Amino acid sequence: MDRPTDMPADGPMHTTRAPRPRRRLIARVLVPFLAALALLLTPWPGPGGGATAEAVSVCTGRPAKTYRFATGELRLYRTRHYACAVTVAKRPGAPRPMNVSLQPRGGRAAVKAGRFGRQTGPVTVHALNRCVRAYGSVAGQGRSTGWILC
Repeated sequence: MDRPTDMPADGPMHTTRAPRPRRRLIARVLVPFLAALALLLTPWPGPGGGATAEAVSVCTGRPAKTYRFATGELRLYRTRHYACAVTVAKRPGAPRPMNVSLQPRGGRAAVKAGRFGRQTGPVTVHALNRCVRAYGSVAGQGRSTGWILC
């Protein structure tokens, strides 16, 4: 094995330049990464500038139907195998009675009820080749569907 001509016989040459401190590497790489991550995770108000009933979907699948009523809306989502429902308040705020129910034809209803400030749900049922019916209410006012998503 040939040795470079400028390398001494006892090993590589040591330069007088000190190695880079680890803090500089952290400042150049980790800090911008964490700042970008914080921007991605920070909730931003919508185009209206304030909080609206438009919540980030907690159900998987594509939006299938939305039923509006006086105090909120019932949102239904559908994948090939499952149906999902969420009830969202029109004006988020103090906890109030909310309910969401989703039933596949020939099956038992999945229900989530309680006192919530923004939304209740999701409830998911297996609905491959089945119709479903849903019910959602906020503060005593609600909406029911017939057999849908057939």
